[in-house]
Amino acid sequence: MSLVAAVDIGGTTIKAALVDGDLRVRHTLRRPTPYGADAVLDAVTKVLAELDQLADAPVAAAGVVFPGLVDETARIARFSVNLGWRDLDLADLADRTGRPTAIGHDVRAGALAEWRLGAAKGYQDVAFVPVGTGVSAAFIADGAMVVAGGYAGEIGHLVVEPDGEPCPCGGRGCLETVGSASALARRYSALTGEDVSAALEVLDRMRAGDVVAAQVWNQGVDALADTLATVVTVLAPEVVVIGGGLSGAGPALFDPLRARLGARLTFQRVPTVVAAALGDQAACLGAALLALDHLQTRSGE
Repeated sequence: MSLVAAVDIGGTTIKAALVDGDLRVRHTLRRPTPYGADAVLDAVTKVLAELDQLADAPVAAAGVVFPGLVDETARIARFSVNLGWRDLDLADLADRTGRPTAIGHDVRAGALAEWRLGAAKGYQDVAFVPVGTGVSAAFIADGAMVVAGGYAGEIGHLVVEPDGEPCPCGGRGCLETVGSASALARRYSALTGEDVSAALEVLDRMRAGDVVAAQVWNQGVDALADTLATVVTVLAPEVVVIGGGLSGAGPALFDPLRARLGARLTFQRVPTVVAAALGDQAACLGAALLALDHLQTRSGE
């Protein structure tokens, strides 16, 4: 049975896997993500070579997914503020890899995996919202991914606090400055002078009765509820799948988020709000699906 190679380029870690046609993961690799366009492409080439050495069957295709703004049709990674590129041309990636290669966006790939294999299976209108260092989204409407030239889904830059904190995007008061996992930790540290490195530490302190932790946590949940109310009004998803590190908070996140989202809606379709099922494998599995789809398309030509 042929295999496909799947590569998910994250802000700090490159996750890679060999996956068979039954979507069973045969081998996995993790390597640090370098900074800069050339360094990232060199790292992808090396990771794919490592996967080749692990393979016990032909590697028929590769799927590689990138963060930031990605135009899959033009095969251009338009912008990544965290990894230091703009208008990165991916057209020659297949030449580098030596095999058919599908290009994708990491969040849309995660949505694809959750839709076909995970928490959104069986739905036709889906919002996939990973909440971690940042906040992004991918939307499936009437059974089709919403891409818009790679620009769709940047909900982390909807303004939830006018004249709020500066955001790296150049705006102020974006959702990412209030409701992301990194924002919760940063805001708590700024208010207390106590260094915390993760949102779940803020949650632990809230559970222990820390009033400031409760304030920061509730502001974050409110910001997420405000943003999701906008998403629901515009796109009417049947299900909202929350992924990323913050989804690990469980009922402390999901119970108030469902209640506050419901309170903001009047005539709109109220979506089911659930945790992602595939964890941090979602984007990598999505990259494998893209590779398998690419092979199927080529065989039908």
